[in-house]
Amino acid sequence: MNHYLLSIYQPDGDPPPSVDMERIMREVNAVNQEMKAAGAWVFSDGLCPPSMAVVVRVHDHEALITDGPYLESKEHVGGFYLIRAEDRTAAIAWGRKVANATTLPIEIRPIQGHAEGR
Repeated sequence: MNHYLLSIYQPDGDPPPSVDMERIMREVNAVNQEMKAAGAWVFSDGLCPPSMAVVVRVHDHEALITDGPYLESKEHVGGFYLIRAEDRTAAIAWGRKVANATTLPIEIRPIQGHAEGR
């Protein structure tokens, strides 16, 4: 079985008042239950805002630590799923369901060492 990361991209800031968060959460919970029943769900969660991020990079063998995200962007990874899927097509099918439930873009990426052909 292959493993994939489904990254949920969301705009910075609070959702606009027109977004029905209760409906979205119901649909997300339904997809979560469907994934679990199918044996595809490994782990998923939301992330704290980028303002709580810390970036560590090494320069001349010294760790430099800076607050906040590494890149300036109008959107960020707001949550993720780690799933099991038979192949890329199956992972994309789960990505479609998550995108429909969250109304947000979903990046699907194989996990090294756990992808097709490995």
